[in-house]
This record gives sequence, C-alpha cells and structure tokens, in this order.
Amino acid sequence: MTKRHLSLSLPLLLALAACSGREAPAPAAPAAAPNAAAPTAAPAASEAQPTEAATTAADTPPPAAPQGPAPVAGVDYVQIANGQPLQPGTGRIEVAEVFGYTCPHCAHFEPELQAWKKRQAADVALVQVPAPFGGSWDPYARAYYAAEALGVLAQSNEAMFDAIHVKRTMPVGPNVGAAELAPFYAQYGVDAKRFADTYNSFGVDAKINRARQFAVKSGVESTPSIVVNGKYRVTVDQDGFGKMLQTVDWLVAQERGGAN
Repeated sequence: MTKRHLSLSLPLLLALAACSGREAPAPAAPAAAPNAAAPTAAPAASEAQPTEAATTAADTPPPAAPQGPAPVAGVDYVQIANGQPLQPGTGRIEVAEVFGYTCPHCAHFEPELQAWKKRQAADVALVQVPAPFGGSWDPYARAYYAAEALGVLAQSNEAMFDAIHVKRTMPVGPNVGAAELAPFYAQYGVDAKRFADTYNSFGVDAKINRARQFAVKSGVESTPSIVVNGKYRVTVDQDGFGKMLQTVDWLVAQERGGAN
C-alpha cells in the first residue's frame, strides 16, 4: 500500500485525490478476494457529521471478548491523539468506516462489513462516511449524502457499488455531477430536479465539509479505514479485511470494558 502525506492545502488535496495514484480509482468487480491493500487518498480540515448509514445494530447481548492475540498499537492500529467520535455522547461504541464508492477495495470490503454489522450487539453503531478527497471522489460523496437526505440511501447504497464495479454503468471522473448521477437515483423514485437541488444544497455542502474534517482529524490516508470511537484508526494490510475486522472487534471490546 502506498502512502501520501496529508495536506490541508485544497489545491494539493484535489491533485492527490486518487485511490490508486490516478485521478480516478479504477472500478473493479468486487467478486475478487478482498485481500488487496487499501488505496490512498489525501483529505482536508477537522471533525464530521454522522451519516444515515449509521445503523442500529442487532439487539443482542454484548459478545465475549475476541479470542487470539491482542492487536498491537502502532502495528495493527493507531491511537488518534485528541480524536473525537462523530456522535459524542450517544452511549454507543461508534465504528466509523471512511470509504469511497469508486474505490475498488471499498467495493470488495462492503459485503464483509455488512456481515460484520449484523453480528454486533446493540451497543455498537456503524457509521459510513464517504470520503470527499477531491476530484473524482467528491461527486459520489455528494451523491451519498443526497441519497441520505432524500431517504433512499438504504436502497441505493449497495446498488451503487454494484453499478460502478460490476455493471460498470456509472461514470467515474472529476466532471461527474448531478446530471450524470440523477438517472441512477430515478430508479428509486427521485425526480432529477429534486436530486440536483439536494446534491447542490447547503446541507450536503456542510456534510461534505464535516466529512473532510473528520478524515483529517482522524489521520485517514486510505480507504477503507475504520475509526473506533474516535480513538483508534484501523486500516487494511497484507493480512486482509478479516484481520482488520478482528482488530476492530478487539478495540470495541476494549471500549465496552472501559465503559463498565
């Protein structure tokens, strides 16, 4: 996995907005094994808003602590100095995934993440945060928040990954806008003008800015990345998504124990 240094300069942010070192992440069918290293990207500014993909976990009792060796700080995860969760004071353990629709690694990871979510107890909240790293990332981050505001996110979220990486029916590039994305959301009953108005709204602008701020505050440099309770950042490595989620499980258990 290659790394790019974080910069708060907007022009540089836009120039470095690439999942795999190019302007646009290359779509790839998520049927392949999800062991690829995470792509890189460069965010900008500090703090973020939860998304409607923050879903209610299954109403099950807290599970036992994970088995096996504990993850190692600085190796399996990074502690975030002065980090903050997206939704402080909820009484739940927040697991925030920073992702991109056009990122092929995020497409590979999505089924595993959703399966993981179904296994969680009611004290865990999964929040998905679309990465607005500039360039080709931003149109789809805006689309995510527009779909959330329009009440069609639950129906469209997985389908968008499929449309980009499997069906390859969606355009990818920095010049994609509401006009190019509206036909996709029309299948969920969203009028093109209503979609465009929401996509370009101040409300979506605010969520995009907060998502950027959260990514920077959390030190996110690649997608997918997971931030546990605002305190710990976990990224995928050569051991794959299974190891990543195992580390998350350990950190969730640690946070649960600390609350008791």
